[in-house]
Amino acid sequence: MHQAPIDMVENGETNTPAHVAMIMDGNGRWAEKQGKARKFGHQEGMEAVRRVTIRASERGIKVLTLYAFSTENWKRPPQEVHFLMQLPIRFFDRFVPELQEKNVRVNMIGFEEKVPSSTRKAIQKAMDQTKDNDGMILNFAFNYGSRAEIVRATQSLCERALNGEINISEINEEMIEQHLMTESITPFQDVDLLIRSSGEQRLSNFLLWQNAYSEFYFSDLLWPDFDGDILDEALSCYTNRQRRYGAV
Repeated sequence: MHQAPIDMVENGETNTPAHVAMIMDGNGRWAEKQGKARKFGHQEGMEAVRRVTIRASERGIKVLTLYAFSTENWKRPPQEVHFLMQLPIRFFDRFVPELQEKNVRVNMIGFEEKVPSSTRKAIQKAMDQTKDNDGMILNFAFNYGSRAEIVRATQSLCERALNGEINISEINEEMIEQHLMTESITPFQDVDLLIRSSGEQRLSNFLLWQNAYSEFYFSDLLWPDFDGDILDEALSCYTNRQRRYGAV
């Protein structure tokens, strides 16, 4: 059943976070608790992505960034990595029509290196199919690592300086942001609310620059158990916080 948007008002103004980022943790542990192989947790986690995406779109969120695969995840067993590389293909094959119906646009940040061509093609196809949608951006961080992102941005700026395109003294925060991967979701690069499942409380190399002033919400629930109601709890918690950005 469709639910009416929850009331998110602070000082008479709508207080819905524009950019929500999520670390989807606990798929493997969820499967082990069920007595199943880890891949079943990842499969069920895909259903949680769908549930949360639809609710986020209904709540008026502008960007939902999901940490789908990190640059460190290559250290996992080869069979698990192979399965994870297939998930985007399965997800978009099943859910792009629903994303179209909800006016959701697919975007991706991350390093294409090492990602199988079939996976890249599936992601690019979903991006092409939804490119004209002007609703929420579903932003997948796939083969993404924030430190590597910042290193690449630094290298790009150094190259421009060496080529005489810019002076070192001109480099500022705005210029750095233009060289980060989240430039593709301008003007919503900065995260307003970071949500992590499974009870862990760390950033895990996820959007380190963009999370500089975000609010954090940690849930003990494992990711496959996430749904729209849990997202609503996090959003309600967000509305009760005062963001000072270093001020009083």
